[in-house]
Amino acid sequence: MHPTLRIATFNIHKGFTHFNARFSLHLQREMLRKLQADLIFLQEVRDLHSRHSERLAANQGQMEFLADSVWQDYCYGKNAIYPAGHHGNALLSKFPIIRTHNQDISAHGSEQRGMLHAEIAVPDWEQPLHTICVHLGLFARWRRQQLSAIADYIRAHVPADAPLIIAGDFNDWGLRSGRHFAQSLGMQEAFEQHTGQSARSYPAWLPMLKLDRIYLRGFSIKHVAVHAGPQFLKLSDHAILSADLSKL
Repeated sequence: MHPTLRIATFNIHKGFTHFNARFSLHLQREMLRKLQADLIFLQEVRDLHSRHSERLAANQGQMEFLADSVWQDYCYGKNAIYPAGHHGNALLSKFPIIRTHNQDISAHGSEQRGMLHAEIAVPDWEQPLHTICVHLGLFARWRRQQLSAIADYIRAHVPADAPLIIAGDFNDWGLRSGRHFAQSLGMQEAFEQHTGQSARSYPAWLPMLKLDRIYLRGFSIKHVAVHAGPQFLKLSDHAILSADLSKL
């Protein structure tokens, strides 16, 4: 059995710093490589954009650029579509991704949101690992609808005994909706379980708000970390969260 699984979640803000002041995708890639994570859950990944694609190699989206030669498998779920292109959630994996599904969970016409479900074949595991990458809405009522939709999807499509990780930008600074969501699915939030409180992840250079989450089922937690600080002024508006896990 793979002894420890290192995962991370990061809202890359379409490859830009706060207020879109600076294109930072190259620095983001360097930071992600240093984490040496097996799986990375990404939000606001721009797969196609007519004005910014010239910054990367020909026919290469941000997901492929970040994955490069480190993460051999990756998948993308298109959520927000606009005249210049689109962006959504993505997963980078060092293990084979055997199945994917992108589900529209938009709660209002003004926000296009989705959840990306991927099944991953981890070496020597009896069952596939189920992962769900999410980016929820800005308003509490919409987030409650979206969490309910995600929970319904999991009950219908993820075996109750399968290892499961849900990670991403939940925009849930009030915490109540997320805790109810986790309890209803028999899951635990990695930082709450390991440190006693949710991680502060926004703004990344001096985190105050608890927006990002890692929910788990079927794992013990060995270590968690918030990767933040002044250097993120040149990276993104969200901190990176990471966790080292062992399968139960």
